[in-house]
Amino acid sequence: MHSPKSVADIGTFITMIGAACDDPTVSKRLEQLLEMPDQQRQGLVHAWVTDLLVAQAPRDFVQAIACLMDDRIAERAYEVIFKCRRGERL
Repeated sequence: MHSPKSVADIGTFITMIGAACDDPTVSKRLEQLLEMPDQQRQGLVHAWVTDLLVAQAPRDFVQAIACLMDDRIAERAYEVIFKCRRGERL
């Protein structure tokens, strides 16, 4: 299995963040997840990824969700979503 070199290589992750900027429902759900303490967020993301694998979800979507295990990625995603909610452009 080829591992992406960076989050930017996972198109679904970029799409997910874009959807969070465009859709208040997606934004709210991701924001709630990303506001959790790191260990709590990681546990929830791990369980979500496990459920997605069992459900045979598309691999790129599973990879996109798994990115949120990384504290730095989660923090940056939160910043992007927060700026989108305030109407700022990146």
